[in-house]
Amino acid sequence: MRLSAIDTLHLKEALQNAVVKCSERCLYQSAKWAAELLDSVPDPVLSDLDQEAAAGLQGYQHPAFSCNPDPGEAELEAKELSKYLLAKSFFDCKEFDRCASVFLPDSLLSGLLSTKANDPATPKGKGKASAALPFEQALPNLSQKSLFLALYAKVISGEKKKNEESEMIMGPQDLGTIKNTHLVIVSRFLERWFAERKGEDSDLPPSQGFLEYLYGMVLVKEKNDDAAFDYLLNSVHLFPWNWGAWLELTNLISGVEQLNKITPVLPQNIMSFIFYANTAVNLYQQGQDLAASVNDLLKLFPTSSFILTCRALLNYHSKDLYTAEQNFSNLLALHPHRLDSLDHYSNILYVLNMRPKLAFLAHLCSSIDKFRPESCVVIGNYYSLLSLHEKAVQYFRRALTLDRSCLSAWTLMGHEYVELKNTHAAIESYRRAVDVNRRDYRAWYGLGQTYEVLEMNAYALYYYKKAAGLRPWDGKMWQAVGSCLQKMGKDRDGIKALKRALLADSYYDSTLSSFGSAGPADRMAQMDPEVLLQIATMYDRLGEVDEARAYMELCVAQEDGGATEDVDASAVGTSNPGESFVVHGDSPGSDGDAEGGYEGRGGAGQVEGTGVTVATSKARMWLARYAMKTEDYVTANRLATELCQDGVEVEEAKALIREVRSRMELADLTER
Repeated sequence: MRLSAIDTLHLKEALQNAVVKCSERCLYQSAKWAAELLDSVPDPVLSDLDQEAAAGLQGYQHPAFSCNPDPGEAELEAKELSKYLLAKSFFDCKEFDRCASVFLPDSLLSGLLSTKANDPATPKGKGKASAALPFEQALPNLSQKSLFLALYAKVISGEKKKNEESEMIMGPQDLGTIKNTHLVIVSRFLERWFAERKGEDSDLPPSQGFLEYLYGMVLVKEKNDDAAFDYLLNSVHLFPWNWGAWLELTNLISGVEQLNKITPVLPQNIMSFIFYANTAVNLYQQGQDLAASVNDLLKLFPTSSFILTCRALLNYHSKDLYTAEQNFSNLLALHPHRLDSLDHYSNILYVLNMRPKLAFLAHLCSSIDKFRPESCVVIGNYYSLLSLHEKAVQYFRRALTLDRSCLSAWTLMGHEYVELKNTHAAIESYRRAVDVNRRDYRAWYGLGQTYEVLEMNAYALYYYKKAAGLRPWDGKMWQAVGSCLQKMGKDRDGIKALKRALLADSYYDSTLSSFGSAGPADRMAQMDPEVLLQIATMYDRLGEVDEARAYMELCVAQEDGGATEDVDASAVGTSNPGESFVVHGDSPGSDGDAEGGYEGRGGAGQVEGTGVTVATSKARMWLARYAMKTEDYVTANRLATELCQDGVEVEEAKALIREVRSRMELADLTER
C-alpha cells in the first residue's frame, strides 16, 4: 500500500483536524490516538509537479479551534465561545457536573425528564426514537459542539458517581449491579434531539457525527446493542476520524462473520482498513492475509505505536511468543514512556519465564505511573511469577479499583485465586471478566478449568465449548474438551476432539511463516504425545486395537520429533474445527495438572522432539504388552529393554523382560 505525496498531505491534514476536533470535545483518548498516528506519518518527498498543488496544504496550520463549514453552527459556536471555554475548563478540572450545567442546567434536564415520564405517547422501548414526540418543553438552541460537551460531561459524571458508590472489589456487596443514573437523562435528551432531525420538514443543520457517537455509547451501556450499532455506524460515516466510535463498534462485533458482513457498509477510507485489522486481531484471527494487512499499515505509519502493538498482538495470538516478545521490546525502545498494552507484554514475559525482563518492566511502569491499571497488572504478573499469589491479587484488585473494566486484571486475578485454592473467588473473577468482554476466551477457559477441578465435568465442558468458539484453531481448546469428554466416558466424541487438537496445532505451525518464523516443513510431523496417548487409550477402551496400536506407535515416534507415514492428516481428522477446546497449558510454577497452567497469559508452542516423557513411556509399555499378547516376543523384549533405559516404570519393565524371556525359553523347549 502506497500513498502519493499529495494523498499523504491530505492524510496529515485530516489527522490534524481530528486531533483538534476531538480535543475540543474532551475526547482525549481519541485525540491522543490521532496525534500518535499523525506523528508516525513520514513527511512526503514532493516532485516538481506536486509543488504547486501542495502549496496550500504545506502551509496548513490549525487555529486554536476548528472552523465549522456550516454557517448556522459557526454562528452558534461564536456566540457560545465564552461559555464553551468556561465549560471546557470545568471539564479539564474534572468538575463534570459544573461543566454540564453551563449549557444544560439541572432544572432544564429535570423538566425534560418529568415531561417525558408524564407523556402517555412516549414509547417504552430503550433507545427507540419516535418521529413525533409531543413534548411541551423546547430543547435549548445550542451548537452541536457545546451540546456534546455538556452531555458527555453528564455521562462521565454518572460514571464517576457509579464508581464511588460501588463496593470494594470482590467485597461481600460487590455484585456489579450499580448503574449510571445519568444515562436515562442523556438518552432521552438525545432521543428527542435526533427525532427533531428526522422530520421531513427539518431545516436544522446536519449532524457532525459526535452526538451519534455519544448516543451509541449510551445505548451500549443500556444493553441496546442493535440501536447502538446503527448510531455508531452513522457516526463513523459522518466523521470517520473519531477512533472512539470505531472502538465501540469493535466491542459490538462478536465474530469474524459479523465483521466480514459489515465491511461493505463501512466508509471506504484508511480508517476502515485500520478498524478491520484491529478488530480481526481482537477476534484472535491469524493468517498471512491479516499479517500482510498489518505490514501494509506499517508502510504508511512506520513508527505508529498502535500498529506496532497490533503486529505484536498478532504474533502473541498466533503463539509465536518469542517474535511477539521481540516486537514488544522494540516498541518499548521506540516509545519508552507508553504504558498502553504493556499488560500483554507482561503476560508474554510470564509465559516465557523471563523474570529479569519482567522485573525491569514492572520497575519501569511503576516509575512512569504506578496508578495506571496497566502498571498494576504488570506488577501483579511479576509477583505471580515469584509465586507470591496474595501479593499479586492485591495489585490486580488495585488495577480494578482504578478501572473496573480492566479485562486482564479480572482474568489474571481468577488465575491467582485458583493457585490459592479459592475456587469460589476464582469463578466470580472469571464471570466478571466475561461480563466485561464476552469474547475473552481466557475467562471462559478459566471457568472450564475451575469447574474441572471441582469435578463438575458437565459445567466444565460447557465453558470449554464457549472458549472453543472464540479460539477455533487453538489445539489447547480441543485438548481440554477431549479430556473432559474422556472423563465423562464419551470416548468417541473425545477422540474427535483430540484429533482436531492435533489438526489445529499443525495449523498454528503453518501460520508461523507469515511472521518471518521458521517454516512449517520441519514442524508439521510433530504432535503432542499426551494427546496421542489419550486417543490411543480411548480406542483401546472401545476395543479398536489396531487404531490404538497405530496411535501408540505415533506417540513413541514423537521422542525424535517425527511421525510415522501411515498416520497422516486424514487419520488425525480433516473436519474444520469450527468449535474449539482447551488443555492444561503449563506456566511457570505449575505442575501441569488441572490446578495449574491456566491459559490466561497464553501458551508457548511445543519443542522440537519431546525426548522420553511419561506419555511416551506409557505408550511403549502398552506396545510391549500388546506384543506379548500377539506372541511377538522379540519386539516385546526390545521395548521392555528400552523402558529400562528410559528410567520410567523400570520395575514393571524388568518384570516384563523376565516374563518375555521365560516365554521365549518355553517356546524354544516346545520346538525341540
